[in-house]
Amino acid sequence: MIRLLVLFVLLLASIAFAQDTKLIEAAKKESGAIVAYGSLESNTVEPIVEAFKKKTGLTVEYWRASATKVMDRALAEQRAGKSLFDVMVNNSGAIHVMKKEGLFAKYISPAAKAFPKEVIDADLGPVYRNTPIGIVYHKGLISTADVPRSLEDLLISKYRGKLVMPDPTQHTTTLQWLASLYKIMGKEKADKYIRDLGATKPLMVESFAPSAERVSTGETPIAISLIRYTVTYSEKGAPVDYVRLGKMLSTGQYLTLSNKASRPNGGKAFIDFFLGDESMRILAKMGEFVNRKGIHPPLPGADKIQAVEMDDFDANEFKEKSQEFQKIFLK
Repeated sequence: MIRLLVLFVLLLASIAFAQDTKLIEAAKKESGAIVAYGSLESNTVEPIVEAFKKKTGLTVEYWRASATKVMDRALAEQRAGKSLFDVMVNNSGAIHVMKKEGLFAKYISPAAKAFPKEVIDADLGPVYRNTPIGIVYHKGLISTADVPRSLEDLLISKYRGKLVMPDPTQHTTTLQWLASLYKIMGKEKADKYIRDLGATKPLMVESFAPSAERVSTGETPIAISLIRYTVTYSEKGAPVDYVRLGKMLSTGQYLTLSNKASRPNGGKAFIDFFLGDESMRILAKMGEFVNRKGIHPPLPGADKIQAVEMDDFDANEFKEKSQEFQKIFLK
């Protein structure tokens, strides 16, 4: 029985390898580099692109911007009839808006089998990572006694002028975060909290990356950002840490194939590799909360975080919320 099982596993591996080889050979016949658009930081994607090229000989050109700017560019290209990307790497909110606009082809990678069934979308494939959002702070500027213990603590007067966060009228994920706070606070409390937070006049930046970067350099002591950045900047020697909030709102991120891809085989091959074990371990080492089974980030207390999925919105809902938050944060 064991011998038959081993033979069966080897047969499956052989079939998968043959399929992989066939796809890569087809991709090599497509002209030009595979084009990927995404909100994942370039220095995070580069090691994956290099490993992919080493394995397949295929090259990837990656254009990175905030989740919203990536979405806007892709939508503008589609409306102009000149869609240029093959693969999209973006947050669930932006992905679902683009999905409704018909930007993606259905492709479920064979690598999806290594992800829990509950994170796999029938059309988009797996949510390959989650991004818990919380409080990141500079340990050299905020003493242990003064570290905020909750989101509500950020409203205390001693933190006024010390907080940086992405502009929710420009950054879709921060808009989602604010609009989903009711999930961990309750609606009445969350509505009041948002108004009070706006009244503290936090410094506004484009996205989570510059908010965490300002903390790492000491320009601003505290940030609302992705807690994974504590790994990124700690490895560079910056004295940063995150507040153990317990429950944290989080958004998923997908890797999708354009329905207008100039290099569909190359796009599929890149998605397959990206979702594979080697790539997911590269991401986890950088602090990412990947969903591939058995892989975890080297972040203290990561196993105690209770991730709460944020709400997704359509284009009209994003517009309405943006107008609401403009009155609160930018008046």
